[in-house]
Amino acid sequence: MSAIRLSGLPPVLTLAGGLAFAACQWLIYAYAPVEAQLGLMQKIFYVHLPLAWWGLISFFLVFLGSLAVLIRKSESADRLCCAAAEVGVLLTSLTLVTGMIWARRSWGVWWTWDPRLTTALVMWFVYVGYLLLRSIDLPPRRRSVICAVLGTVAFLDVPLVFLSARLWRSIHPAVFAAEGGGMEPEMKVTAIACVASFGLFWAGLVWLRKRQLDMAARVRTLLLARREDDLS
Repeated sequence: MSAIRLSGLPPVLTLAGGLAFAACQWLIYAYAPVEAQLGLMQKIFYVHLPLAWWGLISFFLVFLGSLAVLIRKSESADRLCCAAAEVGVLLTSLTLVTGMIWARRSWGVWWTWDPRLTTALVMWFVYVGYLLLRSIDLPPRRRSVICAVLGTVAFLDVPLVFLSARLWRSIHPAVFAAEGGGMEPEMKVTAIACVASFGLFWAGLVWLRKRQLDMAARVRTLLLARREDDLS
């Protein structure tokens, strides 16, 4: 009975997060004031920030899952890594796109080799490579170990992305606290609400994808067992 209740939780989380983030649009466009210099273009910040934060958290989840694969030989953790990496690459792609739109209005260029942007782009390439590696036709156990090693090493770039604006001279805001330092209270409330609501959507999305991969693995196991029975 509890398993049935849990199986219905991922879509509920996704729907609740989507509805909450939709409600945040009122905060973005009606509650939060218009920024003096950037005008309405500044509103993209409330989408860009949740995408960036939950993309980084996705890769942290890949890191934890990779450790579980290496230490405990967990097949479930390997599938969690795959789900989190797919969601993380999607969110990071959208982060780069929204960041470029922001940059065009704020800095006058679509792209600049700022430390934050450069490390984020490197991170994107690394995790795209991680997903490509998962698609290579290798023995499942060997592939999971190789991907776990890469998933562990790849995480080294994630703290660099987060800290790059402080470690090197950067025109990009450092962290959320610094980004919100010159913000009106209404802007801070809106940003926090957007990050929190998108977190629900993210959790449901990763969970749903993980469950799809679990079901696919179970189907493959059943098909293999049936094939062995037919041969015997």
